[in-house]
Amino acid sequence: MTARARLTILFTGLVLAAGIALIAITYVLVRQGLERRFTVLLLGTGSGDLPPSPRDPPSAEQLREQVVGDLLTRSALALAVVTALAAVLGWLVAGKVLRPIRAMTATAHRLSAEHLDERVPVTAPADELAALARTLNGMLDRIQRGLDGHRLFVANAAHELRTPLATMRTAVDVTLDGDPTREELLAMAADVRTETERSQRTLDGLLVLARSQTGPRRRSRVDLASAPLPPATGLTVTARLAPAVVDGEPALITRLVENLVDNAVRHNRPGGWVEVSTGVEDGRPVLRVGNSGPEIEEEAVARLLEPFARGTTGERVGTDGGGVGLGLSIVRAISDAHDADLTLTAREGGGLDVEVRFAGS
Repeated sequence: MTARARLTILFTGLVLAAGIALIAITYVLVRQGLERRFTVLLLGTGSGDLPPSPRDPPSAEQLREQVVGDLLTRSALALAVVTALAAVLGWLVAGKVLRPIRAMTATAHRLSAEHLDERVPVTAPADELAALARTLNGMLDRIQRGLDGHRLFVANAAHELRTPLATMRTAVDVTLDGDPTREELLAMAADVRTETERSQRTLDGLLVLARSQTGPRRRSRVDLASAPLPPATGLTVTARLAPAVVDGEPALITRLVENLVDNAVRHNRPGGWVEVSTGVEDGRPVLRVGNSGPEIEEEAVARLLEPFARGTTGERVGTDGGGVGLGLSIVRAISDAHDADLTLTAREGGGLDVEVRFAGS
């Protein structure tokens, strides 16, 4: 049975029950009133116009029953008409109320992974159905953004893996085109080794990113101040490490700290500086990493968190000293998996400030 039919039956049943209750109450009240006040005036055949004696129980009882019977008959007829009218109106009203839901269902049937641009129509009254339509549209927006991001990620990953393969193929073809010398073979082998290492770094980063997005497999208490810091040759490193214990997976927390410090070291300037600090603020463990470096545009800061984004503009350019552009993406995935707030701020004069504020334990 459809929802429209169920609503119609419910509405009709309520009207029928209310009508029966109304008839029952009216019947009781009328019968009690007739028993208290009923007086029969009979016009007899005797002289004068005097009313007959009220002591005529059979006639009074018959007239009373006739009145009550007529009341019940007419009430039942009226109830039947009202019930039929209620059924028709209930069917129409239910159809009007459920029309937005039918529109939502039709829209959902038309949606697919390749066709997500259509949205559920929002009804004019700001009622529960309109709120449901807005919620569904918001969910569709998030799904579409996720699918678009997934497609972009797959395309970028394929490009990152295809480029080293194309470079190796070219090196092999050029070297073997003719009679290569030992030096040429060694140069080809070095090129192939370099591109193989690059592909391996890309795959390792993708595996860590995928693992980070699945969340911690085992949780334990980890002190941010105890995470090892990668070396920073030629830079001034200032570390203010106060105890900051978080509840998370040690391997992922360590990777988060290493990626942030490595990113600060890699995207720096000669003779620059790196600052790392940990502590507890408002009951929440906090990790901060700041560095000097080139100027970063404000609108480019958010793009730095996207996979395969490099440099100071967030675009996919170069390799930036061996990086594959997954460092900050992994940081964001680990932060999300640990319910931490990640904030990136471009510094005046160049460089970047990164803050990771974990949930309080």
